[in-house]
Amino acid sequence: MTPTSSSTPQPVTVSNDARRDLVGWDPNNDRIWDSRIAWSTLWVTTFNLVLAFVIWYLPGALVPTLGTLTGWNLTESQSYWLLAMPGLTGGALRLVWMTLPPMIGTRKMLTLSTLLMLIPFVGWTWVVTLPEQPAYGLLVALALAAGIGGGVFSGYMPSTSYFFPKAKQGTALGLQAGIGNFGVSIVQFVVPWAIGFSLFGVAGQVAQTDSGERTVWLQNPGLIFIPFAVVGVILAWTMLRSVPMKVNLRQQFDIFSNKHTWLMTMQYVLTFGIFSGLAGTFGMLLNVQFGAQYLTWVFLGAFVGSLVRMCWGPLCDRFGGGIWTFVSGVGMAVSAGVVLFGQITAGDEGPSLGIFMTGMLMIFFFAGVGNASTFKQMPMIFPARQAGGVIGWTAAIAAFGPFIFSMAFNFFSREAVFTFIIVYALACAAVSWFYYARPGAEAKS
Repeated sequence: MTPTSSSTPQPVTVSNDARRDLVGWDPNNDRIWDSRIAWSTLWVTTFNLVLAFVIWYLPGALVPTLGTLTGWNLTESQSYWLLAMPGLTGGALRLVWMTLPPMIGTRKMLTLSTLLMLIPFVGWTWVVTLPEQPAYGLLVALALAAGIGGGVFSGYMPSTSYFFPKAKQGTALGLQAGIGNFGVSIVQFVVPWAIGFSLFGVAGQVAQTDSGERTVWLQNPGLIFIPFAVVGVILAWTMLRSVPMKVNLRQQFDIFSNKHTWLMTMQYVLTFGIFSGLAGTFGMLLNVQFGAQYLTWVFLGAFVGSLVRMCWGPLCDRFGGGIWTFVSGVGMAVSAGVVLFGQITAGDEGPSLGIFMTGMLMIFFFAGVGNASTFKQMPMIFPARQAGGVIGWTAAIAAFGPFIFSMAFNFFSREAVFTFIIVYALACAAVSWFYYARPGAEAKS
């Protein structure tokens, strides 16, 4: 897939059709590239991406409290299944959304995506107000619907890459993904705060806690975010443009014959797969091991990872992504070792909260480094027509992280899960060093 352009630079024009195509757009030609269009596209898309991560993780922020409601009876296993569902649809839908940017254009894709996100926003706002637990299948369906927020990522990021030259893609994609990831920490921060007071005089729900009964208003987060989603639809439709692409289905799928597609998938599963998986299960881990009073701190993991991802883009542009991906793998292995140490040395009183939080925040930190570096590498390793597809594909597979980790913590011990992270991270670090970071590497990037 390549943007349509001529050999002689021509002024960029905007077509009058519904797509509002940027005819003659070529971001790598300074005489054609319009930075104002590129950056406005980035900020509108990023605003909508924040909302996407909010709805993707809204069930995960609400589920630990749902099981305490009077009239409800969620087991720990049922809660983990609900946490897993957004990851399942998020990963599956990314395989769809990775094909949409060249097919329908940025403007239509963003508008449609945000409209669809209103469905789970409204659904979760309504279902938590029910006095008795509804059919479990309804909760599963709403959790699956929340996965739309995870799915759109694989359309948003490749689409943004069409608007920026290669030299700026590390910074642009790092900013977009990093700020977008803040949606996780935003919803995890807002939910414990917002459920504590009445909004618009709407009745709350009674929850059973260790200190007795208390009233919560679980519909408040949805009521707060729905207006922002409406604004996102309006911004997407009125402000965005599309880059016309020559779509060749065979060329879209020839990325799978390139071994680096699979090696970079391996790397991104390490970084974003673990980031998304642990962000989705962090609240349950804290609640089960240390108590619900610590849920107010659950936002810190995603906050650290998102901040690092946003800030590391310029460093990756300067030093290359390969070396930072290697550093990320080693760092995540050491960090998981800290968590594992706290688990296996736990006494009768349970694991140390300090050791657990230190290790977890270290994992999120190094995952953020790797998330930034891998998105710098892919446009450098692959030609322009393939880079967007590779970004979409790797993001799709890594989006299964919440599903995988929810199932892992449901069926395996925490010691086994963090041991696997150590082994996998070291294997990824070795691959990164050999193919992308060492002097004379095959695809130094």
